[in-house]
Amino acid sequence: MAPLAASAPPVNLAALIPDSPMDVIAGLDLPWPEPGKEEATIPIPAALAAQEDGETLAAAMERVPPPGAARLAARNPADAKAQGKEQAKEQERETILATGRARLVWPADAVAMPEREAFERRFRDLSALQGLGAHDADALAQVVVRGSSDRKLLEKLLRVYGYYDGEVTQSLIGPDPGADGTSGSGAAAPPTGVRFDMEPGARYHIGAITTGRLDDTGKDAARLRAVLAIKTGDPLDMDAITAGTNDLAKALGEAGYPFAKVPPASLTIDHARDEGDVDVAVEPGGQYRYGAITSALPRVMSPNHLGDIARFKPGQVWNQKDVEDLRRAVLATGLVAGVNVTPRETAPPKDGQPGVVALDVAMSRAPVHTIAGEIGYDTGQGARVGASWENRNLFPPEGSLKLRGVVGTNEQLAGATFRRANFLGRDRQLTVDLYATNTTLISYAARKVAFATSYERLTNLLFQKPWTWSMGLEVEASEEREGVPSGVTTGRILYITTALPLRAGIDSTDNLLDPTKGHRASLRISPEQSWARETQSRYARIQADASFYRSFDKVVLASRVRLGTMPGSDIDYVAPSRRFYAGGGASIRGYGYNLVGPRNALGEPKGGRSLYEFSIEARVNTHFFGGALQLVPFLDAGGVEAGTVPKFNDWRYGAGLGIRYRTGFGPIRIDVGTPLNPRAGDSRIGVYVALGQAF
Repeated sequence: MAPLAASAPPVNLAALIPDSPMDVIAGLDLPWPEPGKEEATIPIPAALAAQEDGETLAAAMERVPPPGAARLAARNPADAKAQGKEQAKEQERETILATGRARLVWPADAVAMPEREAFERRFRDLSALQGLGAHDADALAQVVVRGSSDRKLLEKLLRVYGYYDGEVTQSLIGPDPGADGTSGSGAAAPPTGVRFDMEPGARYHIGAITTGRLDDTGKDAARLRAVLAIKTGDPLDMDAITAGTNDLAKALGEAGYPFAKVPPASLTIDHARDEGDVDVAVEPGGQYRYGAITSALPRVMSPNHLGDIARFKPGQVWNQKDVEDLRRAVLATGLVAGVNVTPRETAPPKDGQPGVVALDVAMSRAPVHTIAGEIGYDTGQGARVGASWENRNLFPPEGSLKLRGVVGTNEQLAGATFRRANFLGRDRQLTVDLYATNTTLISYAARKVAFATSYERLTNLLFQKPWTWSMGLEVEASEEREGVPSGVTTGRILYITTALPLRAGIDSTDNLLDPTKGHRASLRISPEQSWARETQSRYARIQADASFYRSFDKVVLASRVRLGTMPGSDIDYVAPSRRFYAGGGASIRGYGYNLVGPRNALGEPKGGRSLYEFSIEARVNTHFFGGALQLVPFLDAGGVEAGTVPKFNDWRYGAGLGIRYRTGFGPIRIDVGTPLNPRAGDSRIGVYVALGQAF
C-alpha cells in the first residue's frame, strides 16, 4: 500500500475575517466592487425586460464574434477592428424568412455559396422560427429558444452541402423602442427575431471512395459502381452521396442480388486536406434466379395463379422491380389486405453460377363481400337508385359473382354478372352478363332481355395501360318503340339482335380519372345482325373517340371529338336503343338525354346513322377547399343525321359552367348547361351530376 501524503496544516476558521481584502491576482486589473457604491448595470431592451425572466433569456443568446474575427485577431490584432467593419459592408445579401423572425445575411460574393437558394428553401421548411407569427407580442422567449435551435440547424445544413469550416453568428434583432411603436423611419416595426450571419467558408470535396465487397459482383461491378454517381474531386454533397447509395441498393436488387445490403455511407473528414473520404460497406450477398412461388393462402390465391400474375418466369435472374410489381398486382385484386413477398434461398451460388430463391408470398385476407349503392340524377334520364351485392372470390381464383338492381323514374334493371380476373394472362378479364331491363325515355322505350360476354385487357388506377382492347358477343331480345306514347305512335316491335363488338384504345394521359396532360383515342367496331318486321338485316356500328389534355399553370384545357357511322341496313330495321343519339351529360350538355338528332313525323326523337360531337372546357383550379375545387366553363357542339355520311348541317350548341370537387377516388362533377340554339320542346337548363370528369 502506498504511503499517504503529508497532511496540510489545519486552518483556523475562527481567525478568518470576512471583511478582509482579497489578495491581488496577477493579470487581473478589473477593480473589485466596493461596498456601499451603486453597481453599474447593463441596460436591457424594453421588449426583453418585459419578459418575466428577461435577463436569463438575454444571457441565453450566444455572443459570438463576427465570422472570422477570432482567426483575424490571432493573425493581426491591429487589423481586426478595421477588417470587421469591412466585412459588415460586404455582407449585404440578406434574406428574410419565417415571417420576419429569421434573417440570413450572406457574403456579397455569390460564389461563396452558389447553392444558397436551395439552402434557404430547405431551411425554410425545417426552421423552428417558421412557426411563430409575425406579430406575437409574447413570443420573445420562443424567439430565443427557437433561434438557438435554428443556428444548429444552419450549421448542420452547411455540413450537408460540404461546408465544414462554415460559421454561423447568431444575434437578437428587433425594433428600437419608441413612443409610437414604430421603427426609426416611422414605418411599422419589424418583429423581434434572430439574425444569422453566414460565412460558409471553403467547400470540401470527396477524397477516397471505398465500396466494401462490391467487386464480388464480378462483371457487374463496374456498372454498379457507376450507379453510385460520385467520384473523387466532386464537391462533398451529402444529398448526392445519399442518392447514390439508394440508387446502388436499387440497382443491386434489379441485377439479381435479393440479399444485398447497402448501409448509409460513412464519412471521414480531413480538415487538413479539405476533403471527406466516403465508405459504402456494400455486401452483395450473391446473385440468384427465380425458383418456385409459394402461397400462404392457397385457397384464396394459388401458387399457379400467382405465377400467371407474375411478369417473370422461373429461371430468370431476380429483379426487385418485378417482385414489387407482383406485390402490387396481388393487392390490386382486392382479395387481400396486405402482401409481403420474401425471397428464400433454396440453392446457393456455386462455381460462378447464380443460386436459386423461392418466393414466399404472405397475405392477409380482405373481406370478399361488397354491398354497394348509387344515387344519380339527370334532367334527361331522371332519378335512379341502384344497389348491388358481390362476392369477389366465389369461384377461386378471382371468380366473382355480382347481383345488381336499379329502380328509377325511367329505368328498372335486374342482372347477374360473373367475372374472372387475370384470366389467361395478367390484367385480362372474362365477363359474362345476363340482365333484364325496362327503359322508358323520351327518345325510345325498350323492354329487353340480354346476354353479353367479353374478354378484355383492362386498365386501372394502379396499372394504367397505354393500350387496351376488348372483344365480345352480345345477344338480346327486345320490344321497342320510338318516342313516347301519343295515341298515334305505333306499338312496340320485337327486335332480336346479335353483335360482335371489338374495341381498341390508346391512353397517354397522366391520370385515369382526372387527366391533366396527354391524349386518349379509341375505335369501336361492332358488326351486328338484326331480325325485325320479319326481315333479317346486317349493319355495323363504328365509333371513334379522341380527347386531348394540356396544362397551363392553374388551368387544364380539355377537348374531345367523337365521330360515328352505321353503314348497312335501313334505320327502321335497327332497334331504337342501338341507334345514334346525342345530348346529355356525356354528350352535348344543355340538351336532354338523347334528344339531339332526327325526329319522326310526330316530332319524336328517331335516332340516326351518323354522329359528330365536339367539346372543349377549361378546368380552372381554385384555392377553395384546400385547392380541391375546380370551376369548369364548357362549350359543346354536335349533331346526329339520318345518313351514314354526315353533312354537318345540323349542329346543336350547348354551354355552361360546372364545378369539380376532387377526391381520392376521382372528382365529383356537377354541370349546369343551356342550349344555345334549342328546338321546340328543348329545356332551357340541364343539370348533370356524376363521378369523374365529363371526358
